[in-house]
Amino acid sequence: MSSSTWVEKHINSNVYQSVSLAIAVGISAALLLGLNTITEPAIAERVKEDKLAAIDLVMPAENYANALLDTEHDFDVDGRHYTVYNALDENGVASGYVVQVSANGYSGEIKLVVGVDARLSITGVRVLSHSETPGLGDKIEVEKNPWVLSFNGKDLNNTTTKQWAVKKDGGQFDQFTGATITPRAVVNAVHQALLDLNTQQQGS
Repeated sequence: MSSSTWVEKHINSNVYQSVSLAIAVGISAALLLGLNTITEPAIAERVKEDKLAAIDLVMPAENYANALLDTEHDFDVDGRHYTVYNALDENGVASGYVVQVSANGYSGEIKLVVGVDARLSITGVRVLSHSETPGLGDKIEVEKNPWVLSFNGKDLNNTTTKQWAVKKDGGQFDQFTGATITPRAVVNAVHQALLDLNTQQQGS
């Protein structure tokens, strides 16, 4: 019996279809595994580059001498989650921190990265991602408006709790015409991150 004749005879049997399906699934799984093995290192390297690019936006390179990504760790305070990178000088002494922060904006989550020196004075704040209204809420992006630079140099000592608010709420940060919710959310999130980081340091 030729192979074609055998196939024609058994093609409608459950055994033949089950075996064919198993072979197809096995080949697909092997291809996916192989593809994942090939692309995984490249993806990991790209993620690393993206993290370093975000860190560079808020933490001057001269402020640290260590591999910041190797210090990544998380902490939670009252349901607020933070990812933190510790900056160390050439003597291994803490010289600052980079903190990933989330805020609830007008249209959804706003992801931020905040850099501070060892005294928790802000060295930079940048927006990593958001879905705020174009032309209004997106002014939190430094490419659209320099507003986010107004955080530079602020800390818990030179800015009172009342001042950590937009001007409409009695604080010292500008709001955007027609879009107060977005800058208010960012100011609150950055202030809360400083408070929680300060609490975390005192407890360590």
